[in-house]
Amino acid sequence: MSLESPDVVVTMTAILSTMFAVLAGLVYIQQPSSSTKSSFYPDPIAEPSKYAYEMYHSFYSPIWMCVFGCIVVFQLYEEWSAREYNLYLFILALPCVLQPILFPSGFSNSPDSKKPIMERFATKANIWLATYTFIGNYWYTHYFYSVLKAKYTMPSTRLNNVPIAMFFATMFYFSSYHVFSNCMLRKIKTSFAPTIQRRVLYIMAVCVLSYFTAFMETLTISSFPYYSFEDRNMAYTVGSAFYGIYFLVSFPAFLEFDRDVDNKSVNARKVTSWDAFVQSCGYGMMIMCLLDFVRLYLDIPLIVGA
Repeated sequence: MSLESPDVVVTMTAILSTMFAVLAGLVYIQQPSSSTKSSFYPDPIAEPSKYAYEMYHSFYSPIWMCVFGCIVVFQLYEEWSAREYNLYLFILALPCVLQPILFPSGFSNSPDSKKPIMERFATKANIWLATYTFIGNYWYTHYFYSVLKAKYTMPSTRLNNVPIAMFFATMFYFSSYHVFSNCMLRKIKTSFAPTIQRRVLYIMAVCVLSYFTAFMETLTISSFPYYSFEDRNMAYTVGSAFYGIYFLVSFPAFLEFDRDVDNKSVNARKVTSWDAFVQSCGYGMMIMCLLDFVRLYLDIPLIVGA
């Protein structure tokens, strides 16, 4: 895990310091909320289904991060064939997929366990994220190939020239990212009064979280030699902004996803599993358009497929 040159260290330090300084300044001018209790997580009484889902992933995230970190640090992948890549990353993704089936209540008393499988919040969240990760790998990866000159060179079975193992990896990566972003954005919404200052803080937080998440993923995987960029320093600085476009859309969208899941009122909006799929497809197209606008601005041809 390293930055390639002193120049990029200075650049990234300046970018991140500026971002966090602006956030700190915006926090300073906020008015505390008197109507809501400040919290990172959903209210376990009012939103038990979301609470169970987010707590489960909060516990599982450090586990997969440690396992994945050991794989990269000790270079265990050097002995792997395409089959092993697929198998081990599938195993790491499996707890995300199985949670609504085997642990619908997470670590709490969620009512999800009493609902049909397809009506459980965890199931719908998985469908939302699985659809998003499929679109991201199948389509967005080619923007990285074309714009950032990225490439995968490890042994792999591929779908549309993208290693299938990456579809599995993205599932557990994105599950954690979106739970953590939920915590940060919810903390803002519950801590401060709904003023114009809070709206500006919220928007800035989404931008900073998006860029920081993209940068940290690029940095932490930098020691893996089979995912490379033509110019890794550019991948840290400009590439993090390009990758961050994903999260500019998905972070606030996932926070608001199925917000009435535990609302028993007759006026509550019920979200079905099909709704989850369709919503994710819609957000996926929004992201794709934004990526393509950048590509068109840079006048870089897009090549999709082999």
